[in-house]
Amino acid sequence: MIKVKKEGILLEKRDFGYEADGVLNPAVIQYGGKIHMFYRAVGKGNCSTIGYCRLSDPMTVEYRKDTPLIVGQSEEESQGIEDPRIVKIDNTFYLTYTAYDGVNALGSLMISKDLVSFTRFGVVVARISFDEFRRLSCAKNLINEKYLRYNKHEGLKEIEGKPVYVWDKNVVFFPRKINGKFYFLHRIRPDIQIASVSHLGELNSNYWQKYFLKLDEHIILTPKHNHEVSYIGGGCPPIETEEGWILIYHSVCDTLEGYVYSASAALMDLNRPQIEIARLDHPLFVPDQLWELRGEVNNVCFPTGAIVVGDKLYIYYGAADEHIACASLSIKELLKELKSKKHAEI
Repeated sequence: MIKVKKEGILLEKRDFGYEADGVLNPAVIQYGGKIHMFYRAVGKGNCSTIGYCRLSDPMTVEYRKDTPLIVGQSEEESQGIEDPRIVKIDNTFYLTYTAYDGVNALGSLMISKDLVSFTRFGVVVARISFDEFRRLSCAKNLINEKYLRYNKHEGLKEIEGKPVYVWDKNVVFFPRKINGKFYFLHRIRPDIQIASVSHLGELNSNYWQKYFLKLDEHIILTPKHNHEVSYIGGGCPPIETEEGWILIYHSVCDTLEGYVYSASAALMDLNRPQIEIARLDHPLFVPDQLWELRGEVNNVCFPTGAIVVGDKLYIYYGAADEHIACASLSIKELLKELKSKKHAEI
């Protein structure tokens, strides 16, 4: 059994207006001998910006900015910038996030060379209506009925004059190109999907129309066990090991007390990351501390960032949509457990 240590709360909300209602779901990256954290800060009215702090070691904050680092600028971001993740590919940092306009939640991207200034690339997922999504994805009748049930409410043509699109969130890039291509995860409920392109400029409407005609071929993880029976979604950027990519994702199950969000783990093939090698049949960790059980949203552990120090994996996560917390574990132990599940299923 994997020993997971709950390191505790790392960051709490402050009285500053921009994070008065919570700090959560951080992106983290090691660079220049420091750990840089870009976190979702929720102000009054549920409008989110991106805050920043710097860590000298995995659990020590040495600097925290008193104003937001990144705020919404476009109409697509008018109601917030949510749930960032970050990777470094070659000499460029790629920070993904969800742009929210009060109606639509769409995976977006900005890039940076120095972690100080960021240039918006914009929305990278499809702007697709529910009717068009249904027409394309059901062409071969090979997708789970839950796709229609979860996204049916987005069948409206518009709300308050805004076109309504299927929500596509949790965009997470792999931290290097694979076979010369960018790979990234994204999530239309209930599954996790994967996309790949040689150049980011390929992510246009024509690309996505062809993609959804073969949606079944792009689904890499689908709910399988009790703790993920409702739906799953991308979490931390994949961690590369000799055995494959460790994928830390969030899993959701419905209970009498509402949804419970846990951290879960799978192992994907190094050269064909769409191939699942193994998956834990139990959560990696669940909400069991008071600060995970009660908050802005109860019963939530939502992993979004991770760093590796030797054999130790530190996972940073949103706790009850109010705090940022950290858990740690041995990578060797995790791989051993994952490989045992692989053998058990063969």
